[in-house]
Amino acid sequence: MPNFNRRQFSTLALSSGLFYSSRSLLSAAEKPNSKVAGVQIGMNVPYNFGGNYVSAEEVLKNCVELGVSGLELRTQPVEAFLGAPIKLTKPAKGEKAPKDDGLQLRQWRETTDVSKAAAYRKLYEDAGVFIGIVKVDGIFKMSDAEIDYAFKLGKALGASALSTEISHDEAELKRVGSFADKHQFPIGYHGHHTTGPEDWEKAFALAKFNFANVDIGHFVAGDFGSPVPFITKYHERITHVHIKDRKKAKGPSVIFGEGDTPIKDVLCLIRDNKWPIQATIEFEYKVPEGSTRMAELAKTVKYCRDALS
Repeated sequence: MPNFNRRQFSTLALSSGLFYSSRSLLSAAEKPNSKVAGVQIGMNVPYNFGGNYVSAEEVLKNCVELGVSGLELRTQPVEAFLGAPIKLTKPAKGEKAPKDDGLQLRQWRETTDVSKAAAYRKLYEDAGVFIGIVKVDGIFKMSDAEIDYAFKLGKALGASALSTEISHDEAELKRVGSFADKHQFPIGYHGHHTTGPEDWEKAFALAKFNFANVDIGHFVAGDFGSPVPFITKYHERITHVHIKDRKKAKGPSVIFGEGDTPIKDVLCLIRDNKWPIQATIEFEYKVPEGSTRMAELAKTVKYCRDALS
């Protein structure tokens, strides 16, 4: 991938509506491709790279290096790219954030032009990386205008759905679901080991476009059995699955293949049924001594590729 600094990156992408030329930055042979046997292997970013505030250019560089072409992308790098006051929500070490952080960010979201996100989308797509899901943190605390902004942002980035952590408050699920229905744009609710089939079924009943983001590792760790029957029954209401390996009975996340999670069964289920469900790797096990996060991420991608071969 070409070298460019943050200033060049932002200027080229955002200045006066000008984009890179239609000629791709990378040749077809250089572009990443993690769609295997019809299944899009994805990456939860920038989370997988060590935090939510990794820059847009670093996220892209890492994805190209890993050969990953599908993403679940959190909004933080996008909003920083668009000029949001992210420094207000992530103060420098030793500093205190101003008391009106939330208000300033809310005001920015309610007034920003989300069409500028097309520059972000184009930059990634020119490099062969596609944003399938947009992860929105804290959506249940947002104003109506902010929620509208989130759905418009997801569309501008070319995503097929939003995602967020699940709420167990039916009023909250109904409220956010009403915006999903208004935009006719799914939102997949992510659960941990305390989230089971009944939680998602309640969400499904509250709005047509309330969907599920099934984390298969958490599903197993919560002792809900194999996620295969649930995915099979509700595949039309699933935005994407999170791929990780955990042990049963609230066990830890472990290296892929060392836990109790039927990763291969789930990947092959999606493959064999040709369902448009992104298989998003979520990296949560401890990096072994002598290795690196990027090296381990490469191993997870290979594990999924091999499982689908």
